[in-house]
Amino acid sequence: MTELLIGTKKGLFAYEGEPGREFPAPVRAFAGDPVDYVMRDGHSGRLLASVTSPFYGPKIFFADDAGGEWTQARGVVLPKGEDAALARVWTIVAGEDGTLYAGADPGVLFESRDAGESWTINEGLWNEPSRPDWTPGGGGLCIHSIVPWPGDPQRLALGISAAGVWLTDDGGATWRRGNTGIVAGYVPDEAQAETNDLCIHAMKRARQRPERLFMQFHGGVYRSDDAGESWTDIAAGLPGDFAFPVAVDPADPDSAYVIPLTAETDRVTAEGRARVFETRDAGASWTPRGDGLPQHDAYLTVLRHALGTTGEGPSLELYFGTTSGHLFGSGDAGASWSTVAACLPTVHSVVAVS
Repeated sequence: MTELLIGTKKGLFAYEGEPGREFPAPVRAFAGDPVDYVMRDGHSGRLLASVTSPFYGPKIFFADDAGGEWTQARGVVLPKGEDAALARVWTIVAGEDGTLYAGADPGVLFESRDAGESWTINEGLWNEPSRPDWTPGGGGLCIHSIVPWPGDPQRLALGISAAGVWLTDDGGATWRRGNTGIVAGYVPDEAQAETNDLCIHAMKRARQRPERLFMQFHGGVYRSDDAGESWTDIAAGLPGDFAFPVAVDPADPDSAYVIPLTAETDRVTAEGRARVFETRDAGASWTPRGDGLPQHDAYLTVLRHALGTTGEGPSLELYFGTTSGHLFGSGDAGASWSTVAACLPTVHSVVAVS
């Protein structure tokens, strides 16, 4: 049985079903409010949701099940006296030692050590001396990718739009950049070597080889083999190098998935075809997977958190949602696809749990 947790522009939708079959009607929560992200913590079993109310602003809530009672967490605020305002909580991620992390705009990392009931700011990143020079991306100054290191709670990587990759080896006490090799094609040629205005879109780690990360950039797909210190462009063979999400097979550090879009202002599936592109050789080559997906006049947009996976290997399940409310799933590592839902609000995030 697979649980699908779908964050949308108009609430949370929670499904349970079997891959490759029609999922029963969902349970719904936070009707009418934007749910940016929702996850189930493997340590506590709790659900945690990031909700951005148009009246009350961004909050984190927790519950035991989607249809139950949700409780607002404490501490999801910026320090008093700051000129900046908390705009959105983009993601919530479980660390290796029971710690929970939440990434937010404006470039703030929250931490919880009581299963999401209360949160504090990571002071090391908040007081990073270069912060005044950070530039927001199109969606804001957002920490959207939080990547723990399997078995080592001291090591963490962050993707920030548009402040690049940040790494820590001491549990977040100090941070350093990891941007070598990333080329920002959206800035003038003469500024590319020096700019730190790097618009990361998504970043994931290969669990069986944790020093390897895959990244979808704002114009580029990259791989790192040294834990995020440096990057190699692996977009050759794709119909385009612009996309938002990336996924990795936990069982195979050479296997990753992206959903290419036409670049810049259009940002819909390339060639009007819904296809997930897979590499099984660490980006040396890419293969389109679209059996069961619409292949004609399909102009879909998939946001950075709207591609989720569970399982591994040949039984890897992949699910992605679109801004037009379509939700597609595969139970065989992308070889074939079916429609899970077709009339949802704009999909912000997809998390699968088995």
